[in-house]
Amino acid sequence: MTAPVSLAWLDDAAEKRRVAGLHRTLLPRTSGSRLVDLASNDYLGLVRHPEVVAGAAAALRRWGAGATGSRLVTGTTAEHELLERELAEFVGAETGLVFASGYAANLGAVTALGGPDTLIVSDAGCHASLVDACRLSRSRIQVAPHGDVEFVEAVLAARAQPRALVLTDSVFSADGDLAPLQALHRVCRAHGALLLVDEAHGVGVRGVGGRGLVHEMGLAGEPDVVITATLSKSLAAQGGIVLGDSRIREHLIDTARTFIFDTGLAPAAVGAARSALRILREQPERATAVLDRAADLARISGVDAPESAVVSVILGDPMVAVGAAAACRERGLHVGCFRPPSVPAGTSRLRLTARANLDADDLAMIESVLGDVLAEARV
Repeated sequence: MTAPVSLAWLDDAAEKRRVAGLHRTLLPRTSGSRLVDLASNDYLGLVRHPEVVAGAAAALRRWGAGATGSRLVTGTTAEHELLERELAEFVGAETGLVFASGYAANLGAVTALGGPDTLIVSDAGCHASLVDACRLSRSRIQVAPHGDVEFVEAVLAARAQPRALVLTDSVFSADGDLAPLQALHRVCRAHGALLLVDEAHGVGVRGVGGRGLVHEMGLAGEPDVVITATLSKSLAAQGGIVLGDSRIREHLIDTARTFIFDTGLAPAAVGAARSALRILREQPERATAVLDRAADLARISGVDAPESAVVSVILGDPMVAVGAAAACRERGLHVGCFRPPSVPAGTSRLRLTARANLDADDLAMIESVLGDVLAEARV
């Protein structure tokens, strides 16, 4: 069958991606896979934990398979409200509001807190969900060089807009580095701006018992700090949450489109996240173990010790990175492979993510495989 003319450009675009080493292929997981996992975001090793699975199953039996509607209609259960209170208490925030995904939480928060009368200053390393949120916010956008607090201050001081919102990840997902949160907050406070911090990679890893970088930096409970987070990484489930002042929560309930018009998070995911949070409360050493294992992975890979669960091994060329990831997989090791647009051109890499439950046998196997693969890739 001849392809319609209207689709011809897709073939050209696909060929350009293939030549540039940017074609992507889905690799379905199998339930019995024996691959050692350094690619997922299951930082605390809780995805298959019996208590987490049991928490999901109990919520499934009680509430059914789906939320049945938006949070404002039939999609809110007692389970949702318990998770909001428990997670807010854990990170030191006043309140929380659960969304169907971390992406939806960022879209909802930024678009509801932005608008034509708002300046948004976004770190250049922010996650794609925050970038898309900026585009949808109808605000004036300034992209700050990565980690540049002086730039943020200068832009805030010169703004004409009555309101301002500063966006940053706490732990940046590609490099695993930390945002200068205390300095950013001082600048925001001085210039009447809100600071929104995406703690997707911070909760469960940084701070006392995994309470996140905002808590670690002494900013928990500050009314001009808004936290967004995902339930799909350390908390081993699915969904997102916005945490902060109760006035923020009420505003989002009334105005956040990804809250108002999206079906609520499935009860099983809420039950799983609550169980994972309970385990983290009872076993705070899991957060410490993540950073210890990340240090092991950095030593094995010959890169600097990380500040988070993310160990980034930059190889440069996307073809080299893809080949190295494939070579690891052939030898039983699953690693992440980040290429543009996830990272800047020329910085394609293996992205290794630490898990609290990696044991000595896992580390020995990882060292054997990565030693050989990286020696060849770095030639």
